[in-house]
Amino acid sequence: GYPGGGNPPTRAPYGGSSGPYGPPPSAPYGGASGPPRGPYGGYGAPGQGGQYGPGPGGVPGGPYGSYGGQPHGGPYGHHASAGNIPPGVNPEAYQWFHTVDTDRSGFINLRELKQALVNSNWSAFNDETCLMMLNMFDKTRSGQIDLFGFSALWDYMQRWRAMFQQYDRDHSGSISGTELHQALTQMGYHLSPQFSELLVRRFSVQGARPGIQLDHFIQVCTQLQSMTQAFREKDTSMTGNIRLSYEDFLAGAIVRLM
Repeated sequence: GYPGGGNPPTRAPYGGSSGPYGPPPSAPYGGASGPPRGPYGGYGAPGQGGQYGPGPGGVPGGPYGSYGGQPHGGPYGHHASAGNIPPGVNPEAYQWFHTVDTDRSGFINLRELKQALVNSNWSAFNDETCLMMLNMFDKTRSGQIDLFGFSALWDYMQRWRAMFQQYDRDHSGSISGTELHQALTQMGYHLSPQFSELLVRRFSVQGARPGIQLDHFIQVCTQLQSMTQAFREKDTSMTGNIRLSYEDFLAGAIVRLM
């Protein structure tokens, strides 16, 4: 299944014996070693001990705000011409890119990206999630991404979509607090059901039944990974507790979330 089934082994915080962050499931995608990494290195490839979060099996490991290597198709930041699909580019992403790149600039901006990313009910992704992912894959800091960056973003999103669909068992297009808690637990986070319900209340679409759609699911999980990494950097003794000044707290929030 996606991700690896069964109960995770008992390990320490960050990967040793039991601890506050929870252990990673043993085999991403239900296999022994997971799929090979794509042309963008660690962008969206799942791993057993990723840079962010507790190293959940099958969870996209794209670093929030940093980048992988150059694609096989050419220098990162240089667009490819329409026609033949460059090596390393997802064919579906290729089609979507040329559909939404209406000015044929070879790059897509936030407005164009929103046209390509939709939830199960065909509603557009929210601005915050689109901007977050655009910034993740915009290596040139130009506010736009080329074909290779979009392909990496697309693969990253599809991995999250597969996980989301695993927990959207009633195929409603949203997951409840209980389902979100199960997903976070599978990822290896030791968080309370009340925390998951809080996230659902915060990110539920107004007027709809309580639950979060794919776009907010990606936003929540990516930011949770990022904040966990920030916490780990301060938790040098790996106890699950840190002392933090008010300014350090604000600095961490600004760097990771803004």
